[in-house]
Amino acid sequence: MSISIRPARIEDAPALGRMGGALVRLHHSYDPQRFMKPEEDVESGYRWWLSRELKRQGAVVLVAERDGAVVGYSYATVEKRDWNALLDEHGELHDVWVDEAARGSGVGGLLLEEMIRRLRARGVPRIILMSASKNEAAQRLFAKHGWRPTMVEMTRELEDSGEG
Repeated sequence: MSISIRPARIEDAPALGRMGGALVRLHHSYDPQRFMKPEEDVESGYRWWLSRELKRQGAVVLVAERDGAVVGYSYATVEKRDWNALLDEHGELHDVWVDEAARGSGVGGLLLEEMIRRLRARGVPRIILMSASKNEAAQRLFAKHGWRPTMVEMTRELEDSGEG
């Protein structure tokens, strides 16, 4: 059961769509008000998005392959100084997904370490990420690989606030 990490290719788009759809559904289950509602075919939307990102110079999309099958992916971007977020140049890790059957086998850690290596090679001094507050397993994985908490996102729904 050999696992390899490589840059995603356009032929990986169906697997990326499937995994991205699962990621959207998971986040929506955590907090349906905060996270987008999965459309009937959210996989097509995510497949389109990541396929577009494969061509973008500042994006990095990696896949984990086991025995010829894609079992995980990670997606990050290189960002310039952001005055709103008070960040100098940095990498943003947007997605990490490992199929259920491959979890616990080190795939997530391999994806993270390769992403770190690739973003470091692009000269970014730090990588930030956001994690759903209920996704404690992911937070443990990120902490194990050197991330530390720095911000807390808070959400308020305005339509139900009772204020005018």
